[in-house]
Amino acid sequence: MVIYGVALLSFCMLAGMFVGDLIGLALGVDANVGGVGVAMLLLLVLSNMSSRGLKPGPITQTGIGFWSAMYIPIVVAMAARQNVLAALSSGSMAIVAGIAAVVASFALIPFLARFGQAQGETRDS
Repeated sequence: MVIYGVALLSFCMLAGMFVGDLIGLALGVDANVGGVGVAMLLLLVLSNMSSRGLKPGPITQTGIGFWSAMYIPIVVAMAARQNVLAALSSGSMAIVAGIAAVVASFALIPFLARFGQAQGETRDS
């Protein structure tokens, strides 16, 4: 059922926010550091547990798949709330960090493609 997807998403988000707060506390920052990323990784791991023995029913798997797919737009909407203008006006570090992240992502695509093929996956042509 779709409700299991919502429950899984809610659990991952709460766990991610908790871990992000703990990381912020450990770094001495009064903010959530990486909570959304932790939640996303946790959601990826838990939603792919069906390949490791946990076999939910097809309706449950559909609900989990739906909410896993919906999480990306939710993260994009959360990122859109951030004050980009303040980050850009505070110095060039935001621009450098953004460009570096994009370049690193593009540079990792060939490596990840080869890694996936090494695991026995084939690409559809």
